[in-house]
Amino acid sequence: MQKAVVLGGSYAGLFAARVLSDHADEVVVIEADGQVDGSAGHGAPQRQQLHALLGMGHTQLEVQFPGITRELVDAGALLGSGSAVRFYVDGEQKADVPGDQNQMIGATRPFIERHVRRRVLEIPNVRIQAGRAQDLIIRGSRVVGVHYSAGKATDGTSGPGSELEADLVVDAMGRSSRLGAWLQNHGWDAAPTERMRIDLGYATATFTRGRELPDTVIAHATPGPASGYQPTLCEPGAIAAVEGNRWAVVVSGYAGHRPGRDPDQFRDRMLRCVAPLQEIAQSCEMEGEVLPYSFRESQRREFSRLTRFPGGLVAVGDSVSSVNPIYGQGLTLAALQAASLSAHLRSGVSVHTPAWDYFRRIAGIVDAAWSLSTSADLAQPHVSGPYPRGYRFTRWAADKITQASVVDPIVNTVFMNVLHMRAHPKSLTRPRVLLRTARVLATR
Repeated sequence: MQKAVVLGGSYAGLFAARVLSDHADEVVVIEADGQVDGSAGHGAPQRQQLHALLGMGHTQLEVQFPGITRELVDAGALLGSGSAVRFYVDGEQKADVPGDQNQMIGATRPFIERHVRRRVLEIPNVRIQAGRAQDLIIRGSRVVGVHYSAGKATDGTSGPGSELEADLVVDAMGRSSRLGAWLQNHGWDAAPTERMRIDLGYATATFTRGRELPDTVIAHATPGPASGYQPTLCEPGAIAAVEGNRWAVVVSGYAGHRPGRDPDQFRDRMLRCVAPLQEIAQSCEMEGEVLPYSFRESQRREFSRLTRFPGGLVAVGDSVSSVNPIYGQGLTLAALQAASLSAHLRSGVSVHTPAWDYFRRIAGIVDAAWSLSTSADLAQPHVSGPYPRGYRFTRWAADKITQASVVDPIVNTVFMNVLHMRAHPKSLTRPRVLLRTARVLATR
């Protein structure tokens, strides 16, 4: 390719730009004015919430940006593994798993994005153009460029104009992407969208980190089968030791149990959670304000179900799927989609033809994440479906496996591999896993 254009410069867009730099003479990332270097503005409101980088997401981060883990740690992030990363269900800590199967980075999303952005901009054939995408340019059966409102480029020069030609355009505009409307305006169909209403609310606050919890980097607590997935035995919440000697803390709830901005209520929820959150609530000072965020519904755009689609166009990140953030899949999904784009381009297919192979690749990844998150969401009484085929058995099996994973390290290792997106959810229902689960529960 001579030129590829990425619409959006957050995490998914930066990963796409990194992959495209191996295949195009020039890669241009169009990002909103004031956010070119990541230091101004806040971007999407959920960026300030506590994010998780799952195991497979960490692996992909290191694959695309070798040595970046060491850079992050040297700059203040923490790398936890083994018992430093703790998961709780219904207030009970789950069985230990091998350290390399349970490794996570403690850092905020803006911190990680700044380092990723810097590495991307060090690539000679990548530049970020300040501006906002307005529409596609389509000629015949393919996209040949974009219309955009221009601002200043990263080198300080003014933008080249309001049109940018491209061999490939990547939609990384996020959950509120306007791609579907643009396609319909040009006589093409928008991708069918599946939605599940979940009415989730969550809130993040930061606390000064001292000498408390010296052996903890991540702690994550959720309701489980014993409480009917309700916050009766333990409030759902999580902590991460992040850069700047701080704790990032998130609490969450559905429907009428969603958290607000009140700092006292936030601490009260922490005190009803597991021991690590209780200790922070009792001994640490809150910095700044509580930042709440509402997530009404999970959604995915199923491009692989279309029968016609213009060439020269793909989508990544939340433009494709946006699932319940409690499960921390977003950053990892973006990285895996970028890896799929890389595999698609390495296959030698022309970017001027519809990217069916790419959309089939990411459909498998998104289906796995969607299956895991929505199956758990359907355990909430206010979530009304749609229910997938075989849901009752899946729910029953998931409950039993979850119970066994609390006490058995072998079952929990399989469980954590699925959670960290190293393995497909179907691996949980393999006969050996179900047999092990039955033995563990019978013994218990």
